[in-house]
Amino acid sequence: MRCVSRKIFLITLFLAAGYLTQVIKAQQPPSATVFEGARLITGDGSAPVADSAFVVENGRFTAVGRKGQVKAPAGAAHVDLTGKTVIPAIIDAHKHLAVTRDALVDQLQHFAYYGVGATMSLGQDTGDEVYQVRAETIPNAARYRTAGRGITGPEPGRSNAPFWVTSEAEVRYRAGIDEAHKKGLRTIAHIFTLEDAKGVLRAGIDNFAHSVRDKDVDDEYIKLVKAKPNFIVDPNLPDRGVKADRSWLRDSMTASEFQKVQADTKDDPKAQQFFGIQCRNLGRLSKEGIKISLGSDGPIPWAAHEEMADMAGCGMTPAQVIVAATRNAADLMKLADAGTIAVRKSADFVVLDANPLDNITNTRRISSVYLRGSQVDRAGLRARWTSGRTSQ
Repeated sequence: MRCVSRKIFLITLFLAAGYLTQVIKAQQPPSATVFEGARLITGDGSAPVADSAFVVENGRFTAVGRKGQVKAPAGAAHVDLTGKTVIPAIIDAHKHLAVTRDALVDQLQHFAYYGVGATMSLGQDTGDEVYQVRAETIPNAARYRTAGRGITGPEPGRSNAPFWVTSEAEVRYRAGIDEAHKKGLRTIAHIFTLEDAKGVLRAGIDNFAHSVRDKDVDDEYIKLVKAKPNFIVDPNLPDRGVKADRSWLRDSMTASEFQKVQADTKDDPKAQQFFGIQCRNLGRLSKEGIKISLGSDGPIPWAAHEEMADMAGCGMTPAQVIVAATRNAADLMKLADAGTIAVRKSADFVVLDANPLDNITNTRRISSVYLRGSQVDRAGLRARWTSGRTSQ
């Protein structure tokens, strides 16, 4: 489900950098493993490495290069990935997830199944259980971050999970942002209109969740964004309003669930027009060299793959989309050990049966997923979900 509110949903999110950069070590296989033969897309925008080799030890990459040029540690296991393509695990930097432990863990395991290694929930998380999950390293599950409760102005249909403010005396854009910065925290705004986007940019906002949604952006907006070299836009494109084939999801859910998922996609001219505004804006931001990350909004764990296809359809190259969905999203979440395949990074990667540089929808053709150096038990998760069981 993608957010299509027609008013500004200004959640100014205070993100504790200490939590976002925390590295939690899980139990890992004791021996080293060498993965050989794949086309390797490292996530940093560099050319892919043909016939690659990389070493994973204790949950981290310890060597990355070409087959025959990477020295295998003594006693290392070898995995032949000839004919496959490897990319960093996807990072979905904008979601709204469950607030009870069992439901949240199930969502995070769904993310892992679909190749998402980390995600962040932005502004509607109440209670203490979300912080307990954030502190854990859960088998077969994506890494989780939360901004807790955000701040919003009242509007019809808005939940009371974020803190509601009704006057400038309670919180003004600049006052709220300034106070966050004094505490060493970043701020992210869910924006809708061009006018509001310019206002929070002038007030010192650090990042956007969503891009401008009411009209095409203008030169003044581009200038304001470019004045912030580290600014990242997380466009969160809405539903395209075009009937799509979701058969790639069939094997990961029950028949009745799949029927509903497929029925939810339909042709909708009004949605197409709304999408068109944001698609044009994303295309211009990308051409202007503004940093883009991936976020897909709502709770749907596989939505990142549709978001990536939409980003490519709006003018980004597949290579640019992969960078947005890996390195740039990690930068947005302040995950220093994720987002690229490089020495000392967490060994979070996806093995694909086809090359996403040829067609970005090939990110859906997942052969296997590794998080923190351990292979995700996709078969076990799939068996559980298709039988209708949700227990861990």
